[in-house]
Amino acid sequence: MTTHSPPPAAPGIALEIAASTFAALGSEQRLSVLRSLVRAGPEGLSIGELGERCGVTGSTLTHHVKTLTQVGLVKQTRKGRSVICAAVAYHEIRALTDFLLSECCADSTNPQDHHRHE
Repeated sequence: MTTHSPPPAAPGIALEIAASTFAALGSEQRLSVLRSLVRAGPEGLSIGELGERCGVTGSTLTHHVKTLTQVGLVKQTRKGRSVICAAVAYHEIRALTDFLLSECCADSTNPQDHHRHE
């Protein structure tokens, strides 16, 4: 009987960190908030503009931004009377993608599978 050990975490990101970050992104609204901030670029968006763009407002938006901030994907800063939110973890977002694809098709017996996702 052959036993398989779990695959190692991808270089650059620990399994636990990937899991908690993916958990934070496990909401359509949070994913929409992050996508809106990524689209806005490093200058970010005011909380009001963010709400308009992603269709989430009030305490719900505050909760989602807080969750994304806790996992290090978003940063909030005060600019005068406005709160500006910005995606700050572009490297970490890329690392999550690499985490998923780093061992793509590693256990496949078909050599062509190894080249499909490169």
